[in-house]
Amino acid sequence: MKKSKLIFLAAVIFLFSCSSGNRWKLKIEMPGESAFDLEEFKEIVITNFLIKQETKDINLSQEIIDYLSTELGQQYEGKISSENISIENEEVFQNEEFWSNLKEGPKGSLFLTGRADYKEEIRKAILEERRGERYEDPFTTERKLAERRFYTLELDVFFIEGQSGQSLYQRSFKEVKGYKNPKQTAYYAFFDLIQTVKVKFFRDILGGKKIEERYLISK
Repeated sequence: MKKSKLIFLAAVIFLFSCSSGNRWKLKIEMPGESAFDLEEFKEIVITNFLIKQETKDINLSQEIIDYLSTELGQQYEGKISSENISIENEEVFQNEEFWSNLKEGPKGSLFLTGRADYKEEIRKAILEERRGERYEDPFTTERKLAERRFYTLELDVFFIEGQSGQSLYQRSFKEVKGYKNPKQTAYYAFFDLIQTVKVKFFRDILGGKKIEERYLISK
């Protein structure tokens, strides 16, 4: 697969350098490569997440655990469980002895763990709206002050092998989304953001398909 892909790219580059004729942009669905083979492991044990700052009205660690348990359960054929393993500091993620000594990590298991931070911010902006009839002065505008609620989810995810304690996967995600609705709740926005994280995260660990752009050139 890699060889044919390289040949195709080389052909495109060659045609591009030798032709000044028409060209067409193509979108091609390419298979992605997973970071490691998840199916080699019999069980995924999801631990507590290290929370940088507690969020009002949301148990952030538990919401992440519940969400990942449900979503992974639809894709992963092995067992998924959650354990109350407290993460006291960020150094723990690189502590192989800590993970390999846990009784919850039998042979053939993976720990899914990480850290998270969730923030809400209200930003104010001056918006301009055109007023008047269609044929009136087009430059007549009205300015008003408006508020927008922005939510930011930062999530660092680790897959750690239970037997050796070695980290097999690590990635940091940061998603930001703004809402016009001044009554937008942090709880609802959280699920918008974590769904965006899930798409990228699952592509890494499951090798989902991705769209790439290519050019077809003719003389």
